[in-house]
Amino acid sequence: MAQEEVGKVSHFFTKIGVAAVITTKKVSVGDSLHFKGATTDFTSTLESMQIKHESVESAGAGSDVGISVAERVRAGDIVYKLNHQGKSDRLQGR
Repeated sequence: MAQEEVGKVSHFFTKIGVAAVITTKKVSVGDSLHFKGATTDFTSTLESMQIKHESVESAGAGSDVGISVAERVRAGDIVYKLNHQGKSDRLQGR
């Protein structure tokens, strides 16, 4: 399973479990994301995100998005999008 860098965590809001991420490539609801840092290493599905407190389905490069995460992340952690390659993805046009 390949992965590509799509952003970097700029801040983590502990009380609400939200990561502020500056994107470097497009991300969309439903993407599988891998958060990786010195002490961070987990994968989750992007279920929702916001830009300036407004829910959005996708965000392009250079966006500052809020993403709800199940685990703690830290400023500087890298965010990767997992690219599932296979027959089913080709059928879905990915």
